[in-house]
Amino acid sequence: MYEPIKSLLWEILTTHLTSAESEWLEQQGVAHPLELMTAFVAAPRILSKRFVQPSPEQAAELDNLIEGFSVDGWSFVRLSRVWLLSCLDTSNKEEYCRHIETLFDTAEMNELVALYSALPLLAYPEQWLFRATDAVRSNMGVVYEAIALRNPYPYHHFSELAWNQLVLKGIFNDKPLHLIYGLEERSNEKLVLTLSDFAHERWAAGRWVAPQVWRLTSKFLNETLLEDMKHLFQSDVEYDQQAAALACYHSNYEPALQLLASYPHLEKVVNTHHITWTNLEFSDLNTYVSKP
Repeated sequence: MYEPIKSLLWEILTTHLTSAESEWLEQQGVAHPLELMTAFVAAPRILSKRFVQPSPEQAAELDNLIEGFSVDGWSFVRLSRVWLLSCLDTSNKEEYCRHIETLFDTAEMNELVALYSALPLLAYPEQWLFRATDAVRSNMGVVYEAIALRNPYPYHHFSELAWNQLVLKGIFNDKPLHLIYGLEERSNEKLVLTLSDFAHERWAAGRWVAPQVWRLTSKFLNETLLEDMKHLFQSDVEYDQQAAALACYHSNYEPALQLLASYPHLEKVVNTHHITWTNLEFSDLNTYVSKP
C-alpha cells in the first residue's frame, strides 16, 4: 500500500507546486531521516500557503487505496508533511518509530495536525494508538478534527470506549458527524443510550440536537428510545421529524415501524428515498443556541 499511496500523494502535490518547491520537496524525500524530519518542520517556510483540491479521479483513487481517507481542503504544507512521512524507511521498526515519536514530542499544533492526519499511512499502526486516543482529548479543535474527520484510523483501531469518546466529543462540539468514517457501522448500545441522555439535557435547556445523532439509534431502538422518536416527530423542526422517520425506517423494531406509519407523509418520503441521511448532513451546526 505504501508505494501507491506515496505516488498518488506526490501526483496531487506536483499538480500545483512550483518547480522550485517540487525540487526542494523531492530532495527532502530521499534525504537522511534527520534531514527529512527537519524538512517536516521547515515546510511552511518553503512551500506556499495554498490549499489542495484533488481531481475527482485522484480522490476516488485515494479512497480506493485507503477507504475513508481524504486530503480535500488540506493545505499544501499539511499534505507535504504527510508525504514526507511516507518517505521514511519502515524496515527498522525501532528506528522508524523513534523518528515518528520525536516528531510527536516536539510538534506544534499544525505539525500535530499533519501527524494525526498521517496515521492511516504510517507503518506499525498499533504503535500510535495512545497518541491517537490522546488527540481526542485535545483542546485544539483542529487536532481533534485531524484524528476524527475523514480519518479511518479510529474506525479500525479504537476500542469501543475510545470510539464512543471520539463521537461524543464531536457531538458536544458541533463537529460534522457525517465526516467521521464508520460512524454508523461502529454505533453501539452504550453510545446510543448516552446520546439519549444527552438529548434530554439539551431539550430541557431549550436547545436542539444535531439530526445525525439519531442516525446511530436505528439498530438499538427500544421502548425507551421510542419515546425520543415520539418527541422528534412532535417537534416543530422539520429536520427532527425527518431524523425520526429515517431512524424508524431503518430499524427492525416493529413498534418503531408502526410509529412511522402514523405519519404517512413522512413514511412516504423515506420509503421513496426522497429523504435520506445525506439530506441531514450539516457542517454549520450551532446547537448551543435555542431551537431553530
